[in-house]
Amino acid sequence: MQLGAVLPQGDIGTDFASIRDYVQAMQDLGYQHVVTSDHVLGADPAGHPGWSRPQIHTSVVHEPFVLFGYIAGVAPKLGLLTNVVIMPQRQTALVAKQAAEVDIVSDGRFRLGLGIGWNKVEFEGLNESFTNRGRRFEEQVDLLRKLWTEESLTFAGQYHTVTAAGISPQPVQRPIPIWVGATAEAAVKRATRIADGYLPLSPIDGKGTYAETMERVHGWLREAGRDPSTFGVEPRVNASTGTPDDWRKVVEEWRALGASHIHVATSGGGLVGADAHIQRLREAREVLAP
Repeated sequence: MQLGAVLPQGDIGTDFASIRDYVQAMQDLGYQHVVTSDHVLGADPAGHPGWSRPQIHTSVVHEPFVLFGYIAGVAPKLGLLTNVVIMPQRQTALVAKQAAEVDIVSDGRFRLGLGIGWNKVEFEGLNESFTNRGRRFEEQVDLLRKLWTEESLTFAGQYHTVTAAGISPQPVQRPIPIWVGATAEAAVKRATRIADGYLPLSPIDGKGTYAETMERVHGWLREAGRDPSTFGVEPRVNASTGTPDDWRKVVEEWRALGASHIHVATSGGGLVGADAHIQRLREAREVLAP
């Protein structure tokens, strides 16, 4: 399995020197890719009674495409993965252009992780429909791949129209790999049909075990005429708490389930600052190395 780590944005904050130190340490420790998330707007709980999500208006979430342009410059050996860009709240052609640029500056080491999102406040603020996001998502994936592989195209879909146009420069990878992060059954099943890989955020619908989820995923892949061995799977190991033995057990379970990649998360356990997170990455690397 390829080993990555999540950028602990909330604990490092807006100090880009600390971000530089973190990703360069990742690179030196032998991690192969860095993972980051996407939120454009955070809801202020004072204006949304009953808000229960941890992501709010003061939560630090850097814009992923800009962030990855910076990381590609200071840690050029690292691969880059978004987990996940909330695709239906963004303009498809613009994402295609931004992703192509990231792929170029990273020399073809970018994977675009996508999801359909959960935050109605963001969709409202970005003037996009929340209710049809699943239906639009599939068309968006189709258009992204066309924009990355055709110099000029005409596309007439239900939600998108492109007339004799294209993006330039085009990416190194044609097309850029698209991975899908999902929890709901319909979204996971969609991933097995249209994605290059799956980012399990929890067992399907938050029920059962990951072994049961992967059994269903493999069944859906076979139904779609796809070989499960060629479909990427990247779960997460939470190293913010627990012991090295706990982390090793999670990795071994996922290796047995056929995961192709895995990434380490260090947020949520009280670590503060880049140095503390780097030390935890060092501890995790010692026990998770192949």
